[in-house]
Amino acid sequence: MNKSLTVCLLLCLMALPWMAFSQETTLTGTVRDQEGKPIEVAMVGIKNTGTHTYTDAEGKFSIRYGANAVLVVSAIGYDKTEIALTGQRTLDITLTGGNSTLDELVVVGYGTQRKGDVTSSVASVKSEDFLKGTVRDAAQLIQGKVAGLRITTPSGDPNATTQINLRGLNSINGSQNPLVIVDGVPGSISTVAPEDIESIDVLKDGSAAAIYGTRATGGVILITTRKNKNPDNKATVEYNTYVNQQRIFRKPEMMDASDYRRLISQGYAYEDLGGSTNWIDEVLQNPVSQNHNLAFFGGNYKTNFTASLNYRDWEGIMLKTGQQRVSLRADLNHEMFDGKVKTNIQIINSSTKSDQGGAGGWAWRQAMIRNPTDVIRNADGTWKESNAYMYDNPLGIIHETISDNKSKESRFSGSVDYRPIKDLSFKMMASRVQSDNIYGNSTTFRHVNTTKNNLNGTANRSTGAGTENLLELTTNYMKSFNQHRFTLLGGYSWQDYTGESFNVYNFDFPTDAYSYNKIEAGTALQRGLATMSSYKSKWQLAGFFARVNYVFNDKYMLMASVRREGSSTFGENNQWGTFPAFSVGWNIANEEFLKSGTTFSQLKLRAGVGVTGTIASSPYQSQISYNFAQSQGAFIGGKWVPGFIPARNFNPDLRWEKKTEWNVGLDFGILKNRVSGSVDYYTRTVNDLLYNFSVPVPPYLTSNMMLNAGSMKNSGLEFLLNIEAVKNKSFNWNTGLTFSTNKNKLLNLSNDQFEVTSEYFDAGYTGEPIQVSTHRVKVNGPIGQFYVLKSVGVDDNGKWLVENQKGEVIPIADATPADRQYYGNGIPKFLLGWNNSLNYQRFDMTVNFRGAFGHDILNMQRLYYENPVNKAYNVLKTAYDPVYGKELKNDLVYVSHYIEKGDYLKLDNVTLGYTLPAKTIKGINNLRIYGSVLNFLTFTGYKGIDPEGVSYTGEFTFAPGIDHRDKYPNTRTYTLGLNVSF
Repeated sequence: MNKSLTVCLLLCLMALPWMAFSQETTLTGTVRDQEGKPIEVAMVGIKNTGTHTYTDAEGKFSIRYGANAVLVVSAIGYDKTEIALTGQRTLDITLTGGNSTLDELVVVGYGTQRKGDVTSSVASVKSEDFLKGTVRDAAQLIQGKVAGLRITTPSGDPNATTQINLRGLNSINGSQNPLVIVDGVPGSISTVAPEDIESIDVLKDGSAAAIYGTRATGGVILITTRKNKNPDNKATVEYNTYVNQQRIFRKPEMMDASDYRRLISQGYAYEDLGGSTNWIDEVLQNPVSQNHNLAFFGGNYKTNFTASLNYRDWEGIMLKTGQQRVSLRADLNHEMFDGKVKTNIQIINSSTKSDQGGAGGWAWRQAMIRNPTDVIRNADGTWKESNAYMYDNPLGIIHETISDNKSKESRFSGSVDYRPIKDLSFKMMASRVQSDNIYGNSTTFRHVNTTKNNLNGTANRSTGAGTENLLELTTNYMKSFNQHRFTLLGGYSWQDYTGESFNVYNFDFPTDAYSYNKIEAGTALQRGLATMSSYKSKWQLAGFFARVNYVFNDKYMLMASVRREGSSTFGENNQWGTFPAFSVGWNIANEEFLKSGTTFSQLKLRAGVGVTGTIASSPYQSQISYNFAQSQGAFIGGKWVPGFIPARNFNPDLRWEKKTEWNVGLDFGILKNRVSGSVDYYTRTVNDLLYNFSVPVPPYLTSNMMLNAGSMKNSGLEFLLNIEAVKNKSFNWNTGLTFSTNKNKLLNLSNDQFEVTSEYFDAGYTGEPIQVSTHRVKVNGPIGQFYVLKSVGVDDNGKWLVENQKGEVIPIADATPADRQYYGNGIPKFLLGWNNSLNYQRFDMTVNFRGAFGHDILNMQRLYYENPVNKAYNVLKTAYDPVYGKELKNDLVYVSHYIEKGDYLKLDNVTLGYTLPAKTIKGINNLRIYGSVLNFLTFTGYKGIDPEGVSYTGEFTFAPGIDHRDKYPNTRTYTLGLNVSF
């Protein structure tokens, strides 16, 4: 062999490794289960080498391989799969044999977790299980589907939202609402259109929610929006639309003109004004509303986007009420550097214009009490009015009022996720939310403000703006080896909010042509009678948090977390707090003594404890403040100089309410999860309740002060059952049941320094002319109790007979406030949901029931309109029905006769749909048409419009169960819709 040949051979041998390296191929793909759902933490490796990686939360992976390679894919609970690689660059791999239900990903605080590994009480509802048809907001999508989560729609107003409460009441002065997180950014239940939501996860117990610290006592709702998950370079367009019509759910039966004339002929002192008007019909309409949602999905596994446009035009059943909303969402994801860096940018913009209907509930009240023999207009075309007190023409109120509200919200968020090695990731997320609101209200010269009250036109203008910034830095380390699997999370969060508002009001205008657009023209300004106010507030929140999740042998699970959080809302001595959580789980079904059987596919026992907090409703409760008042001041130099007066005391020890919650639960699955569910028992105690105490002056500057005092307790049982009742090629029936109980008690209202002498506080209000409180909350008693004179009969003069504090029957004229007693409770003891989904060939049907039991309702319509004593006002047809066998002739008074059992069962939603066969229409991938009825039927003994039409949040938190007379009436909604994808 000559020298040159030897050199060539040596060079070739040296080049072989480089040639092999240059021939390596990059393989990307997705690992899914049998139902097409991504599998997280599946190991993807090259056989007989040390090369391997793990799939991410979306089941994606990227790996390099050389010649004659064999790909090995495995995941806990699935059969191992081997695939010979012959140059493939992309693969979509399906693993079989696993329990897909347990391997679903559940969104938890700052990440996701395999459902089978969850040790806390977390509920997850996917888009395929959402409520169908017309829905008001995201909460209504899961109405009746999460045990312990009460979601109601107490008002038919198109501008209203649902009311949400999780596991009972937990605060006196703090918020009862859950924290809502939309794609990692705090928001509201109306932040995104319901059509844009992929899943909703609810962190119910303290161990799950404690990672969010001071904002989580009311629970946490995590909303995940829809994103493009197609790894292929394929674009999809979806269009969803519906049109609906609303009808009043149940119309109050007021006396009509013929009733008036019959009673007049019988000697009753009603006035016949010569007309015949159904005032309720006159203020109502049968509105037609529409909703359109257009969504675009495109890109590939490296760069993909989602964009959606939603337009909603809803009209209300009352004249001149409605809402128009346009929402735009854009979401862009990009991977680079072989998947080591992932970026996301999201923009959500919404613009809403609403008509408030002039006077809200006031027009509805006037429509009910108006004389049915009266006419709408005078002969000259003006609105017919009278000089009676608080008695106005409802149509004049509606048509002579302009009430516009315009709001905008812009949400910008972006994140960068860097993974230097396969098990470690660093993420930074930043967001900014800007909200703006402008409101205008005016009344014309034909409005009662002018024709009766001589205000000569009124105008009001107000604006509001808010800016919220968020920065979060998180680190995740995930490792699996042998029988061990653990995840470590550490992070930092910073949030600040600035809000400001301005309001001006004027009257006595030279013309009403300007509406609210030239407020300075009103001469009330020159007379010092116009009003003007402005306000600005700011708060900041910072938190450090950490969490560890550990699973051994797919049997034993542990989670521990802690959050250290500081808030500018509280006193300088208590601005930082610590919120720990701990939970464990035991998957009994994987033990050898059960694993050999086929009965249990899951049997997991779990228990946890966590501490969360509640922030005060105002950011300045700990700080002293002064108000400027014209009436307060001093004579200086012979002139009156107005000054500042103390408005709030200094309290450097003010801190947040602290809730400690214990939860024990059992998750079960039988017959390969054909039957599955969970049972939870919880008990939660809230200490350091924020309460407004009376304090002596001096030494304090003002007579009341917000302090931490007292405690409250809640406990309850929750049950969830899902059954695949029928499952074959042509027909499927899935049914689910939720059931929950809750009981509460106010334990005390004291602290080391202050003690409430009366040991109770009153809540609720009847309104005029009765003007008394409706509820009393007593130490060692349950919340929500009505406090009322107990009626037991009517005497021969038509006057109420009531029971005094000694149990004796006395005339109501002899009763004193001390004779009032506890009578019924406005909070349901039991909540029920029954959800059914049926599919027959290409037809689908959903039937949803909801119910609430063991509570009472104060029927304000009967209280005010089932008493014929005041002949100036119209009344219900039942007003002359015998009461205890006699005709009632008593003045209006708050007695127990008007408190009714509020139990109800609703056939709430019925939807029937049909999906056309694929490729029936060229270019259309899927087309479904459907019809739906919302609030279809209610089975109840309650006599009001709707037993669900009561508020239990905000100002009615401690006065639940009042069916207010001025509320916007509830509706039944008929919907026809279309879903199509291209």
